Amino acid sequence: MAKPNDNQFTNDVAPRRWSDYYKAVANRPPRETLLAALTNFERDIPNAKSKTAIDLGCGDGRDTVELLRRGWNVMAIDGEQEAIDRLLQRSDINIQLLQTRIAKFENIDLPSKADLINASFSLPFCEPKIFPSLWNKIVSTLISGGRFSGQLFGDRDSWVADPTINYHTMSDVESLLKPFEIELLNEEDRDGKTALGNKKHWHIFHIVARKK
Repeated sequence: MAKPNDNQFTNDVAPRRWSDYYKAVANRPPRETLLAALTNFERDIPNAKSKTAIDLGCGDGRDTVELLRRGWNVMAIDGEQEAIDRLLQRSDINIQLLQTRIAKFENIDLPSKADLINASFSLPFCEPKIFPSLWNKIVSTLISGGRFSGQLFGDRDSWVADPTINYHTMSDVESLLKPFEIELLNEEDRDGKTALGNKKHWHIFHIVARKK
């Protein structure tokens, strides 16, 4: 991983006020990366049934709900009890297709195989020393033809000053994606705000990739 130039960044750290975050993003639609991955699955195998997804860092379920709506079997994993509680309280979930698990990144034990691993804005919150092991688990869990959808932070993101955040250059991302055929890789590099309304510089890689 490249190290940021100290003169470029503030001393911002990523907030962990997850309860406030859940309230701020309540009822938002599924992420575009997930929708792109699902479109690609439907292109490959129209009307495919009984596919299995892992929603890694599911939050209150904005992506999980869409997967369930489309008939996927979903294991929703989050490190916060409140996230799982909020998900299970939703009225728009098919509970028969849903499994939930509370687990921190360092303790995650993924199933032996999955068609899709979705990680919307969750992987950057994995500590850098743990990330390589987690990424290896993701790659090994996906079946051939399975997909990853999600985000990674770039080295110009203002939160890279936080030592608990992992970040990557474009070269890093391309290396991570070598076991995959890249279907979408969009780089976002802009000033903006967080879900809680705080000013921030975003440097994000939006990814959809199909395992070879």
